[in-house]
Amino acid sequence: MRVFLTGVACVGKTTVGARLADLLGCLFFDLDLEIERFYETSIERLQSRYLTSHSFRLAASRALRHVLSQVESSNWVIALPPSGLMGSYWSVVKKTQGATIVVLKDAPENILKRIIFYDIDSCQIQRGLTAREKDLYLRKIKGDITYFSRSFQKAHMSVDITGCDPEEALRKVGGQLAMALSREQRQEQEQTVGTAGKLAVGESHP
Repeated sequence: MRVFLTGVACVGKTTVGARLADLLGCLFFDLDLEIERFYETSIERLQSRYLTSHSFRLAASRALRHVLSQVESSNWVIALPPSGLMGSYWSVVKKTQGATIVVLKDAPENILKRIIFYDIDSCQIQRGLTAREKDLYLRKIKGDITYFSRSFQKAHMSVDITGCDPEEALRKVGGQLAMALSREQRQEQEQTVGTAGKLAVGESHP
C-alpha cells in the first residue's frame, strides 16, 4: 500500500504516519526531513532563498520526486506538508500510481496543544506561550484549516482524529484504509466477473 498523509501543521502526520508504516510493514518518509536532506539545509533557510511559496514548492517537489524515484517498487507512507496537495507538490502526487491520499483532521484546540517550535536550523526549542500568544496561534491554526481546506478536498479520504491518542488515531486511519482497499478489491472482482461474462456471451454467439 502507498499512502500520502497530509493535514495542517502539528495535526499528527509524522506520529501517525510512522506508526501506520510500522503497522503496514513499509517505509516511512517525512517529506520535510527529506527536503532538508536533499538540499542539505533547513526548511526555513531553503524558504529564504525563494521569493514566493510557489517557487519554494517547485524546488521542494524535486525532493519528493527524488524520494519516489528511490522507492518505485516499494510500499510506503509519506507525510506531506500542509501544502502537499497544492502547486508543484500536487503535480507529483496526482501522478503517483497506486497511492491513497489521506487527510488528518483535528480540533484547533487539540492541535495547539501539540505545537512545536524550531529554530532556523530545524532544531527543536522549548517555548512557553502566554495566553495572548495561545490566542494568536489558535487563530492561525483556524486560518490554516480554512486556507488548506480546498486543496484537502483532493484527498481520497479524510479521517477525523479529534480526541484520539496516537494509537486510536492509527486504528481510525488503518480502519478506513482497510475499508477502501476492500471496496477496490470488490470492484476489481466485479469488473473481472463482468468481463468474463461478456466473453462467455460472445463465445456462445459466434
